[in-house]
Amino acid sequence: MAKNVAVVLAGCGRADGSEIHESVSVLIHLARAGARYRCFAPDLPQVEVVNHATGKPAAEHRNQLVEAARIARGEIDPLARLDVEAFDAVVFPGGFGAAKNLCTFAKDGENCAVVPDVARVIKGFHAAGKPIGLCCIAPVLAARVLGTASGGPGCQVTIGSDPKVAAAIGKMGSTNVEKPVREAFTDARNRIVTTPAYMCDAGPHEVFEGIGKMIDQTLALTSR
Repeated sequence: MAKNVAVVLAGCGRADGSEIHESVSVLIHLARAGARYRCFAPDLPQVEVVNHATGKPAAEHRNQLVEAARIARGEIDPLARLDVEAFDAVVFPGGFGAAKNLCTFAKDGENCAVVPDVARVIKGFHAAGKPIGLCCIAPVLAARVLGTASGGPGCQVTIGSDPKVAAAIGKMGSTNVEKPVREAFTDARNRIVTTPAYMCDAGPHEVFEGIGKMIDQTLALTSR
């Protein structure tokens, strides 16, 4: 039977939303594996809008759900409607939207706050024993929500080998496990699968390969 997977986006674009290469890689690997997916995003304004041609802030206001619908080809729902019971797994692509829109890690580091609906989803899937996949900078979400500093059990993730982010994850009460871009890491105890993606200096084909392993390992956990 095909697995149902929720994919949580946070806008569209690496600098202020969901990283497009990573998001599309997630959707392609899910579809190729025969899984059904549904995209979700917060129906909230982006924290900032960046002109991706210049890398500079733009004097605009954009909605995360509306922008993420570009990636989802319009097939998307507000994150508030994500029902944990309706899905076998959840996946969070990366991009600065994960660190700016889904939480405040980009500004506050290990002291970041996580958007309530994001925390609800992560806690809900974790409590139900359903796997959670995260790539690039998105693993900080699980590290924060499930870290011992937040009263959780602590978890193991990988964002590659970035020392500053790894140190912040440690202060959250979780652990970074160094992995290269083409690999994924599974925290079997917490049923969390992560891969570094563009946290590494890598080409899109390498990011695609690593995300494929993350998806394969995530889907494998749905059968256990």
